[in-house]
Amino acid sequence: TRRFVLQINSRHADEFGEEENDAYEALAQDMARALTHLDATEGYEQRLRISLKGAVSALAATVEKRDPYTAGHQNRVGELAAAIAREMKLSDNLLEAIRLGGAMHDIGKIGVPVEILTKPGRLNDVEMALIRRHPEIGHEIVKEIDFGWPIADIVRQHHERLDGSGYPLGLKADEISLEAKVVAVADVVESMATHRPYRAALSREVLIEELTRGRGVIYDADAVDATLRILEQVILDPQSGHGIMIARPDGDGGQDAPLAA
Repeated sequence: TRRFVLQINSRHADEFGEEENDAYEALAQDMARALTHLDATEGYEQRLRISLKGAVSALAATVEKRDPYTAGHQNRVGELAAAIAREMKLSDNLLEAIRLGGAMHDIGKIGVPVEILTKPGRLNDVEMALIRRHPEIGHEIVKEIDFGWPIADIVRQHHERLDGSGYPLGLKADEISLEAKVVAVADVVESMATHRPYRAALSREVLIEELTRGRGVIYDADAVDATLRILEQVILDPQSGHGIMIARPDGDGGQDAPLAA
């Protein structure tokens, strides 16, 4: 009989509340049931993938409950990243990988103390070092799950930059997966367009300036070009601080889905 363990570590004894612990227990049970049936009959693989996506998405939602300032951020990054991939004319398979990777890119923040996630001022060096652990923590959480896509690599690499200035591995250029390059641009744009504890949402002009400055230097040029085209079409209201509004086209998820409410 195979046994499965979901291990989530905390630096503090009372880091997680009863609601979070119940959510993790339910998540572990769901994942164990799914993994138990890996060798099931034809057609089950797709249902298994959907089940695993749902389970990890539930964990991602739990992460966001700990940080009200970034509520919805991961889903918005996933949708924006998918829109960028579509604009780049990437394959449907790559698009779905990018959407899912974007939707859980910050899952490792489950291992970051909540007082750091919600700190209203700038982080000091020690706090920043703790924040910068989240890609590796996220990678550890999802690396053994077979999504059929390189989700663990996206989670681990979404803060890497073309010139090697990113983290946690300092990867450069082609060492970074295309999927992670797209999610990285989406993450930057969505973060800048949303209110944060230490600053208000930034304007379209500031977003364009940042992307243009980093194009081909720290951000993938094709992903930047696609994003700039998207920014010409979306609703962007810095006063609301709720990010970017973008709609999925017909045939890609059904009804229009805003990137932010």
